[in-house]
This record gives sequence, C-alpha cells and structure tokens, in this order.
Amino acid sequence: MEPKMDQNVVAVSPGARAYPVISHIQAGHMKEIAEPYGPGDGFDIEYGDNDASQWAFFLEIKGDSMLPEFNEGDRVRIDPEIQPRPGDFVAAKNGKQEATFKKYRVRGIDEKGNEIFELVPLNDNYPVMRSDEHHMVVIGTMTEHRRKFRRK
Repeated sequence: MEPKMDQNVVAVSPGARAYPVISHIQAGHMKEIAEPYGPGDGFDIEYGDNDASQWAFFLEIKGDSMLPEFNEGDRVRIDPEIQPRPGDFVAAKNGKQEATFKKYRVRGIDEKGNEIFELVPLNDNYPVMRSDEHHMVVIGTMTEHRRKFRRK
C-alpha cells in the first residue's frame, strides 16, 4: 500500500536508466574518442529518466566557482548531443584536458565563422574564460541538476 501524500507532493518512479558519474579527466577526453567510456566506467551511478542521449553522464561539482547556484558535491547531467544556447550551463574541455562546468555566453563570430563564447563562473571571484583567448571545446549541455542536502 502506497503512503498517503499531501496535496503538494506526488510519488515518483525510481528512474529507468543508469548514468555513469565520470571524472573531470574522463570528461575532458569526450570529444576525442568515439566511445568515451565503457559499461561500468565511472566512480558511481545516478539513476534517472531515459530522456538523454546514449553518451549522457553525470559530473560532480568541485570547488566554489559556481556558487551560489551549484554547491560542491552537486551532480549535473551532461548530454554531449545537445548544442548549448546562450545562458545554458555546459561542461567544456580546457587546455589541461579536464572538464570545467560553467555558464555559456556567446560573444560573437570570428573571421572563420566560428562562434566566440565565454565560460562564466557564477562566483565573481573567478575569471571568465573566452574561446578566442583559450582553447576550449564544449563537451555537452547540462540537462539536470541534482543536489543532496547532507547534515553531519
């Protein structure tokens, strides 16, 4: 028997698909290989709706560059098949072959027709990075944000 719910909540299904939680290093190699991770890769699994591409994955937020909206330990689902729009949050590969997670902001088009974009931290204590000044490649677009409220 299902428990009775208050008017402002409903029961949800536990999810239909397992997504790997991969490291920032693995994510940094996403655009270079046809199969960026295999079954069972990742250090954890998140379960969710089956509404993303086959290569969607979760990243865990590290540091405080995306405060106040994203806390360290939050997890975001990244879908490499979704092209970002201005204002979306993205995972991008930086020059160190690691992934970074920032807000995507378009700044124009260069002489070759490539989009010039910025990766913007929400915390003003961190610098904005521009694609015409640093080599950066967008890996994918955030489609879900999960936050756990822990008490110790």
